[in-house]
Amino acid sequence: MSLPLSEQLRRRKPIVFRQHHHEGEELARNLTTFQLMMFGVGATVGTGIFFVLSESVPEAGPAVIVSFMIAGLAAGLSALCYAELASAVPVSGSTYSYAYHSMGEFVAIIIAGCVLLEYGVATAAVAVGWSGYFNQLLDSVFGFQIPHALSTSFIPGDDGVATGGIINLPAVVLVFLCMLLLLRGATESARINAIMVIIKLAVLVLFVVIAITAFNGDHFNNFFGSGVGGVTAAAGTIFFSFIGLDAVATAGEEVKDPQRALPRAIIGALIIVTTVYMLVAFAGLAAKDAGWFETEEAQNAGLAQLLNEVTGSTIWGTVLSAGAVISIFSVTLVTLYGQTRILFAIGRDGMIPKRFTEVDPKTMTPAFSTIVVSIVVALIGGFIPSDYLWNIVSIGTLVAFSVVALGVIVLRRTHPDLERPFHIPGYPVTPILTILACVYIMSGLGLMTWTVFLIWIAIVIAFYLLYGRRHATLNHYKSLEEIAEPRWDED
Repeated sequence: MSLPLSEQLRRRKPIVFRQHHHEGEELARNLTTFQLMMFGVGATVGTGIFFVLSESVPEAGPAVIVSFMIAGLAAGLSALCYAELASAVPVSGSTYSYAYHSMGEFVAIIIAGCVLLEYGVATAAVAVGWSGYFNQLLDSVFGFQIPHALSTSFIPGDDGVATGGIINLPAVVLVFLCMLLLLRGATESARINAIMVIIKLAVLVLFVVIAITAFNGDHFNNFFGSGVGGVTAAAGTIFFSFIGLDAVATAGEEVKDPQRALPRAIIGALIIVTTVYMLVAFAGLAAKDAGWFETEEAQNAGLAQLLNEVTGSTIWGTVLSAGAVISIFSVTLVTLYGQTRILFAIGRDGMIPKRFTEVDPKTMTPAFSTIVVSIVVALIGGFIPSDYLWNIVSIGTLVAFSVVALGVIVLRRTHPDLERPFHIPGYPVTPILTILACVYIMSGLGLMTWTVFLIWIAIVIAFYLLYGRRHATLNHYKSLEEIAEPRWDED
């Protein structure tokens, strides 16, 4: 007999772990702490620097440095909350799974919508940005570019001007290259990602060293000229670039010793990411005034153009473009990975068709999920301009981070005896500050962003009412073993 809707919406998934291996519905535990940390850095460094800087500086001016600090503070508080939940419930699904265990099915399905929006749109947005740097690299090295019609969407940007484009083909190709790599297995993907992360960090350090030689203190005059509203709006635009912290948590079932590895990887990635962001933002503004970031040159492969102008040579800009092409590839790879793992967790709970839980017996990866996600993301990246994508990702990330902080408070009350290898410092102040910081940044997002977000969540709720609630695994399980999460000590 099915539960009344009101009770079904409130029910929580029990926190239990499997005693036996479930063939075909579990992922291989091969990732190390270092590889996981590189996942976090790989999904983060690149997005906020290589092209979001040109989106956020026009909003905040020189005070964009403060915007990075605000976004980093909120992300840091969130990282501590993630670390506690990841150590207590080290499973796939990240925020969705935490919400299901702590706050119930209805909240979980809303968060599922948030994180699916967050990862899907982020992957597409990053692929669109990669296209610009790829064309810049082709021009610098070979003297030609992919035709404008094949590297630009036909949909006008937020300025309403016709683009003259047809499809952003490089963005589509990038997504499918990442799909092929992910289909080979998580371990291979993690190794390649770690190499790309090291390259990108080296390139950004090179940028800082060169750009700082053109330091001009006048560029920081009228520091807060855009006002508090501009700083807040820029922080909202920037915040999506901290999505890598959530990407670490999505790998909960594929890492060795997750109760220790997950907190270390999340906090380590945050420290690296925030440090790099602050250095690059400061060096960029030291070399060029805020107005330069509004120019056409800055909008397309901006950091490479900056180095070209600072040095008077195209050599260093070419090096940075090459680093960006490699760097942004790793961002796309990890965000695409995170999307497939969240769908895997949702499918295992019966909220979407079980095909999303099918694991290839050779590669131990969710092949069907990877292919479906890649097709959808490629279509978005090929036809939707990045102007419409950045803030949509931020709002999904901010809601997800807020729910993680709330989940810490709820689980402390409902499961006080749950093993927590990592305890968040400053409880309960830290999770409360996390929620307040996220709400503050969300207040700076525009009406269009909120409208798109609410329409998407309405679609997700409608799907749940028509399909998810009728097929949920909690409707028909006969033993806790059927709904238990995979253990982390089987290997």
